[in-house]
Amino acid sequence: MPRTRTRLLPGAALAAGLLAATAGCAQTAEGPEAADGGILVYASGDAEPTCLDPHVGGNYPQALAATQFLESLVSRDASGEIIPWLAESWKVSGDGLSWEFELRDGIEFTDGTPFDAEAVKTNIEHLQDPETASSTGYLAVAKVASVEAVDAGTARFHLSAPDSALLESLAQPWTAIQSPAGIARGTDANCLAPIGTGPFVVEDWVKQDRIVFTRNDDYASAPADAGHDGPAYLAGIEWRFIADAATRYAALQAGEVDIIDNAQPDTIAQADEAAGIVELDAPRPGASNRIEFNGGQAPFDDVRVREAFVRAVDVDAAIAGLFFDTAARSSSPLSSAEPLAYGDASLFEVDPEAAGRLLDEAGWTDRDDDGTRMKDGARLELRFPVSTNQSVAAEQSLFEQLAAGAKTVGFDVRIELMDLSSWYAALAANEYELVSAPYTKVGPDVLRIVYHSDSTAPAPSGYFANLAQVRDPEIDAALDAASASQGPDERAALYEQVQQRLLANYRLLPIYDQQNHFLHRAELTGVRAMPTVSTPTFLDAKLAG
Repeated sequence: MPRTRTRLLPGAALAAGLLAATAGCAQTAEGPEAADGGILVYASGDAEPTCLDPHVGGNYPQALAATQFLESLVSRDASGEIIPWLAESWKVSGDGLSWEFELRDGIEFTDGTPFDAEAVKTNIEHLQDPETASSTGYLAVAKVASVEAVDAGTARFHLSAPDSALLESLAQPWTAIQSPAGIARGTDANCLAPIGTGPFVVEDWVKQDRIVFTRNDDYASAPADAGHDGPAYLAGIEWRFIADAATRYAALQAGEVDIIDNAQPDTIAQADEAAGIVELDAPRPGASNRIEFNGGQAPFDDVRVREAFVRAVDVDAAIAGLFFDTAARSSSPLSSAEPLAYGDASLFEVDPEAAGRLLDEAGWTDRDDDGTRMKDGARLELRFPVSTNQSVAAEQSLFEQLAAGAKTVGFDVRIELMDLSSWYAALAANEYELVSAPYTKVGPDVLRIVYHSDSTAPAPSGYFANLAQVRDPEIDAALDAASASQGPDERAALYEQVQQRLLANYRLLPIYDQQNHFLHRAELTGVRAMPTVSTPTFLDAKLAG
């Protein structure tokens, strides 16, 4: 589960009051008496979605926004347990091929359409329809063969193979439930304003500027760990897109916005000295933030070259110099937010001399005029596309430091900064040797998504998740067995086996957890990060009067 914490920075304690956690909740900042209503202003530095329907594609900026107006069948609490949301209860058959969900009664989408088993069926079919062009949601429900509406309040999932991670997958915003009538409008209309059961409604979207959410006054479907039942306290949310980190923080300091995301390490350090600012640190679950080696082509089809790169670069020093104690080094494929994360720091010790010997053994013995190694006339040149929407400035600097370290042993790393759409295009064209590709998913099943050989095939959106291009029968077999197992101890052992093999074969270079740092004014209380994929929820939020 995400180890979500709310931290009051010096000088903010009196304004924000005591920290309190509601029963079964992730930590929530509860302050003094606050007036109901008001418009919260949120400033996002993430890429503006091209579509607000998280079924389409399926990236984190969509999840940030969708958390405000869409809801899932189940959720996860702060202890990591799956809890009820739109589904009240569920049971799985002995063979793992059938899951039956009992749904909450009397819930309506904000267009008046009833939430029922037919709506659940429509949503799964929407995710699986190639025309939807889904990736994250599509992969999450890949083993659902069909959904049967047994009656209005009972939805039965029939699976093509057992899926022990199904509940974790259904807890995510990318599989959230939308109005069938909304979906029926078609992709263009639904992208502009998906219709859900959530505490807010999409009122307007002024592209390249803001989204306006208004309160759903009929809201009655809070998750089991919410701080209160009934409609949100806020009258609405103004969701602004401000790409520049310094501008976002200045707007927060000036009181022009109430909360910002993608806070930079230096900004967090500055905020430590500021009065009236609160940090919400909510690392994402799923995979760690890591550099992956494209093992599907030279030079990283050779494990010696992969290990040489790892031995040449000093990740610890780069993190220490650039992140102001806001990120801890990882040695695992999984986020530390996942209890089953396994790491081995000894595999990543810096040793340039060993790196040189490994490259010699791999046949990269010649050098050109600038010191880059060569083999059979080819330079040891590595293309490294970097999405400026997903990598903060400090991370881009970290990549540059790693490239400089790799150069000392003969690698020529070519970092190319690009926007998100260009980055996706480079990956689809296989124009990369190195890539940093965060992948957020509830639970350790993310290993199947990003390292099973099946994931080298693209989803309908065109995106494929196995960017390391791992095709390892032993890993596939262990991941398949983990999916089939309903035994937690067996699953844990299998996931550890997979992580050990990935690390021992240098399929990736772990860096740190996927970062989620939010800064908000102390006058804003009751905000928390969902213990699913660490997106902020404002159901319980209040603006002090």
